[in-house]
Amino acid sequence: MSTINRQFRIAARPVGMVKESDFEYAEGNVPDIADGQARIRTTYLSLDPSMRGQMENRADYVAPLAIGDVMRAGGVGVVDASRNKELPVGALVAGSLGMQDYNVTDGRSLPVRVYPADTDPTVALGVLGGTGMTAYFGLLDLGEPKPGQTVVVSGAGGATGSVAGQIARIKGCRVVGLAGGAAKCAWLTDELGFDAAINYKSQDVGAALDAACPNGINIYFDNVGGEILDLCLARIAMNARVVICGGISRYNAQGPIPGPRNYFNLVFRRARMEGFIVLDYAKRFPEATRQMQQWIDSGELKHRATVVEGFRNLPKALIQLFQGENIGKMMVKV
Repeated sequence: MSTINRQFRIAARPVGMVKESDFEYAEGNVPDIADGQARIRTTYLSLDPSMRGQMENRADYVAPLAIGDVMRAGGVGVVDASRNKELPVGALVAGSLGMQDYNVTDGRSLPVRVYPADTDPTVALGVLGGTGMTAYFGLLDLGEPKPGQTVVVSGAGGATGSVAGQIARIKGCRVVGLAGGAAKCAWLTDELGFDAAINYKSQDVGAALDAACPNGINIYFDNVGGEILDLCLARIAMNARVVICGGISRYNAQGPIPGPRNYFNLVFRRARMEGFIVLDYAKRFPEATRQMQQWIDSGELKHRATVVEGFRNLPKALIQLFQGENIGKMMVKV
C-alpha cells in the first residue's frame, strides 16, 4: 500500500475556461480507520460538466467548496482496509470520492454504492453511475416518451446524452442526436441506433432539425443550453416536454447569459420545460440499475468511455471534457 494520498485541491475560482492553474497538487498521509470505518482506494475518477459550477459554488444543491478543499469528483474504488462488516475488503464501491487516492467512510458520512466484485469499474462509474442515472430519470420521468414520438438530444456524444437517446430508442421513439464532430455523429447512428445525427460544428443546425424533425420535436433532452436550446424551442410540437439536464455552453462563458428568445413557444404549444437534479432520485437508483443492467445484458444499451491514464492528468482531462474531446463517459484511471 502507498503511504501517500495524492490530492488535487481548488487553488482558484475559474474565470472563463477552466485552467490547470485552478488546481493545486498536494500530498498527504493515507488515512487510518477506526471501528465501523472502511478505507477506499480510488481506481477511477469521473470528469463531469457540473464540476465547473461546483468550483465556483454556483451549484447550490451540494455543499460549498472553499479554496484549498479537495476537488469534488465521483469515483470508483476498492475497499483496502475495513472495520465495517457492510464494506468488506475487496468490495467495489462508488461515491463522491474526490480528486484523491484514499477516503475513509462509515457508509453514512460518505455514502457509497456497492457493486458486485466482477463489475467493470468503467461501467459502474459510467452507464450505471451518476450520468446513467441522470439519463434514465430525466428521460423517463420528465420526458415521458411514447412510441413514435420524436426525441432530440443535445450533447448526444457524451455520457448522459448517449444513454438518454438509447433509452428513447428502446421506448420506441425516433431519436435525433446533436454532437460535435463526424466521429461522434457516426457513433450515434452506426453503433447506438440513433435515427439521425446533426454535427453542430459543420451543419446549419436549424435547417438540419427541420429536415430531421418535420413534425416537430416531442421531447428535447437538453445538455447544452444556449443557441441550441433556442433552436429546439422554435421547433417543439404540441404538448412537448423540454428536459433541462445541463448547460455546458454556458459553464465557461463570461458575462451575462442571454435567455432563450423562443421560450414563449411553451405557451403556444402548451408545452412543459423542467429541470431536475439526479440526487433527488437517489432512493430509486437500485430500480434504474436493475433495468439498465438488463438492457446492457441484452445488447440494447451500449456504452463507451474515454479513459485518460494517470492521476496527475485530472485537471487536463477536465479541460478536455469542456473542449469536447471525449466520446461517451470521460474518466481518469488514477
